[in-house]
Amino acid sequence: MPARRKSLRERIAAQIARGDDEVFLTREFRRLGCERHVGRALRQLVEGGLLIRLGYGVYGRAETSRLTGKPMLAAGGGFIGAARQALDKLGVRWEMADAQRAYNEGRSTQVPVNPRVRVVKSRVTRKLRHQGHELVMERG
Repeated sequence: MPARRKSLRERIAAQIARGDDEVFLTREFRRLGCERHVGRALRQLVEGGLLIRLGYGVYGRAETSRLTGKPMLAAGGGFIGAARQALDKLGVRWEMADAQRAYNEGRSTQVPVNPRVRVVKSRVTRKLRHQGHELVMERG
């Protein structure tokens, strides 16, 4: 009896498990199926707790929280780390925001709370957000 062919969702989940990336774009899975079917499979993986949707076509790897049992972002550096990786994958040139740079250089003792980056020579309008945090993109 021939082996059952894996579903698109299973093939996407296997590709995610094999990779070291913490952030994924929808276009990375386009070779596996048409856009509509890939979108449906990604939504199912979000519902299943394997991925977290960060924005249009941008997903982050999820892991189950030991405290709450709910999915949480597995990216190193949390949301800001995942957002920076997403910008890199999208081909957006960015720098640290002034407040983050001042803190890192020791010119300020205020820890930047809101995730911010300075976008360099780009017209990106994509919104990246997770659990009430939204990446603010300063134009530079």
